Amino acid sequence: MIASMAMAASLAVSSASAAVRTEPHAPLPADDPLTRPMAVERAREWLAPLPPEKIFGSSYLVGFGGLSVVLIDTGAGLVLIDGALPQAAPMILRHVRKLGFDPKDIKFILSTEPHYDHAGGFAALARATGATVVASRRGAEGLRAGALAKDDPQFDYGGTWPAVSRLRIMDDGEVLRLGRISIKAHATPGHTMGSMTWSWNACEGRACKEIVFASSLNPVSADNYRFTAPSSAAIVRGFAVSYRRMGMLKCDILIAAHPDNAGPGRYDGSPGACRRYAGRSRRLLATRLAREREEAVK
Repeated sequence: MIASMAMAASLAVSSASAAVRTEPHAPLPADDPLTRPMAVERAREWLAPLPPEKIFGSSYLVGFGGLSVVLIDTGAGLVLIDGALPQAAPMILRHVRKLGFDPKDIKFILSTEPHYDHAGGFAALARATGATVVASRRGAEGLRAGALAKDDPQFDYGGTWPAVSRLRIMDDGEVLRLGRISIKAHATPGHTMGSMTWSWNACEGRACKEIVFASSLNPVSADNYRFTAPSSAAIVRGFAVSYRRMGMLKCDILIAAHPDNAGPGRYDGSPGACRRYAGRSRRLLATRLAREREEAVK
């Protein structure tokens, strides 16, 4: 989700981000363009402090009250999913250390979407750990630019965030294998056309659960955007694809990029969580389309 209040701060981050270069694993500078605060008002909610928490098996939450970040211990290195806002990077690293892990063991950082509230911390995290950021093809375009795509419903909010240069592209259905964990990519377009959902199997002894980290599916946009416009047809079709895919996923535990989009708590371990998540977005989009059509005939 992009908020217009962050535009000025995000532009300042972008213009300065290239000025700082440090070796991998080096401490983050005190005045660091890659961690310069963005969306300060929203950050009070998004970065509400929470302790790191075990989800199941070797999967952990290292994020915040309003933005999810996951750490997976594969036995052969660590994987992060999402990076929150730029200023959240030092806090994420502290959470990783608090769990007893060394951030330099983070090999990959997976991206759910090219928006600053989920990808803003990537540049600082990748620099501090040496990790490679992994994204969809369209998502990677946005991460390289540190900017919204022109077909993003939130494009007119403007703003940029620290760009990422070390990237690996994964397509829908592709699997990232590291140690004992295999993480599958599921393209879930709509909120952005580059959005990606990730799933993996977590085990404790003989008990195993399928965990899904879902990209945002909210049909939110800048004020002048219309989902009923002909130019938005691909976005609407993308949402429909995502609803089908989300509803078909084996989903014992759902983690949403914004936790409150999936209900109370930090994750949903109840039956049907992914179907409910898709259903919520489907209803919101149907309401939005109906309202736009009503406004068009007035």
